[in-house]
Amino acid sequence: MTDQYKYTVTDRFLRYVKIDTQSDPDNPAFPSSEKQKDLSKLLVKELLEMGIKDAVMDQNGYVYATIESNTDKEVPVICFCSHVDTAPDCSGKDVRPIVHENYDGSDIQLPDDPDQVIRMADYPYLKTHLGKSIITASGKTLLGGDDKSGVAVIMDSAHYLINHPEIKHGTVKILFTPDEETGRGTEKVDLKRLGADFGYTLDGGELGSFEDETFSADGAKITVHGVIAHPGYAKGKLVNALKIAGEILAALPKNEFSPETTSGREGFVHPVKVEGIAEEASIDFIVRDFITENLAKHEARLKAIAEEIILQYPGVKLDFAVKEQYRNMKEILQQYPEVADNAIIAYKNAGLEVVNEPIRGGTDGSRLSFMGLPCPNIFTGMQAIHSRHEWIGISDMEKAVDVLVELTKVWEEKA
Repeated sequence: MTDQYKYTVTDRFLRYVKIDTQSDPDNPAFPSSEKQKDLSKLLVKELLEMGIKDAVMDQNGYVYATIESNTDKEVPVICFCSHVDTAPDCSGKDVRPIVHENYDGSDIQLPDDPDQVIRMADYPYLKTHLGKSIITASGKTLLGGDDKSGVAVIMDSAHYLINHPEIKHGTVKILFTPDEETGRGTEKVDLKRLGADFGYTLDGGELGSFEDETFSADGAKITVHGVIAHPGYAKGKLVNALKIAGEILAALPKNEFSPETTSGREGFVHPVKVEGIAEEASIDFIVRDFITENLAKHEARLKAIAEEIILQYPGVKLDFAVKEQYRNMKEILQQYPEVADNAIIAYKNAGLEVVNEPIRGGTDGSRLSFMGLPCPNIFTGMQAIHSRHEWIGISDMEKAVDVLVELTKVWEEKA
């Protein structure tokens, strides 16, 4: 920043993580948990108090707000977006954040569960925070950095812009979404109401990371229809669907084709759920690759493995279904190079070197890009997400605020 700005991002983050916003993947309602709205309501209140007059939460829990343009130039409207929910993988109830000042590199034993120890050997990124302040949870919950750090960064950048009218910028839209962790974060978003041309999600990790490429993703489901008979009189008749499902899983390659055996730009197929009874059993898979065309190849291979097993059992039937989940945002973003180019300039203006690597996953930005809002991903500093070891560096969050402010300036200067 150009002055001795007193960042509000840490105070905001500590306030937000105490609000339980865990989403529920098993609830078809939207949002999947009403408690997500508790944070959204607070954000609207704080935005209104800043002087952002149109801040509102809709019936689905989305927060929309506008920082009005203060320049005579016609500048593309940009949006900053983060999600309010936390992951179902680890409890988000009664989060007790702890600030560790002047981190000295020693092991951090979390007080509410002494078995939970954060070690530099396990998280080497901690080395970059020696002598700095980091935040952890207390040992029984996740912290909520994913993605309340992004929420806090956006809120602080809005606070800065509102209080520094000398910074010339175009119209900036703010969007906070529910249910990103369930994969439904963009399900009911109203992009017409948002009114942005380009967007940036704040949902990334290490300082300086910038992500404009994600996996393309499908879901696949294998359903095995066995042959049922009374177990007392089943000899020569019963074919147990559960056992066949187990055989299919056992037939999957051991040294490839899976998330635990791949890295970099390699794709995979990953079983995530098995359920059923003797008569019928199903296996849910996620299928991932950076090259969209490769998804069909992975799915064909998976189907062939299952069909080979089924051939051994006369009378058994197999259903194989595929559902598109999201696509590699690069396919859209490469059509709008200015979105990434301006971000890279903003990083450099903030004194950062850009680390541009593909995400082995997806973000709201993946779907938003294909819905008409090209939307790469900016770092917040979050580490060890979805776990009780989750931690974040305060300096990383503050630098992310700097990047957003610089980004608004770059768009205005290049208009």
